[in-house]
Amino acid sequence: MRRIDARSLRGLAHPLRMRILEAMELDGPATSTTLATRLGENTGTISWHLRLLAEHGYIEEDPDRGTKRERWWRVPAEPTVLNPAEFREDPETSGALRVYLQDLVQRYFDRVQAYVEADWPGEWQEAAALSDWRDLRLTPDQLTALNDELGSVIARYAEVGPAGDDAERVIVQLQSFPRES
Repeated sequence: MRRIDARSLRGLAHPLRMRILEAMELDGPATSTTLATRLGENTGTISWHLRLLAEHGYIEEDPDRGTKRERWWRVPAEPTVLNPAEFREDPETSGALRVYLQDLVQRYFDRVQAYVEADWPGEWQEAAALSDWRDLRLTPDQLTALNDELGSVIARYAEVGPAGDDAERVIVQLQSFPRES
């Protein structure tokens, strides 16, 4: 597991770099050309941002693909973890943290919006869930335990993999936070 430090947070906290990283996390290894096409950007801009992401350890060159002219990039296997509490009091990184978190929340919203706007068959509409539980009263330790337990359940399903031809890629978004009374 790799922890995001102040320097790497500043390296990531750019909307296009975050879109590039997300595209690679969702769709796998890519070249600057494939990412430029997918994201509607020019190849030179994408290449520059890919090098910055690599410099900060978010992606790495994929030596099993490509040629000298065509560089493939991939997301390393080990997960990256961000603890926002480490950066909130630091004026040099709090701005980068805010950019990162605001972009992340917008992408979460966009995913849900895309699902709502799509015309999924009834079986998928019945299987999906847009739920919230508004009246929990938890301590920070209880909220941590809840998140860990839910993460473990999701990890079990991630390890199983597709069960058949009717399996689709699924996104599970977990958002748990205190609210002001």
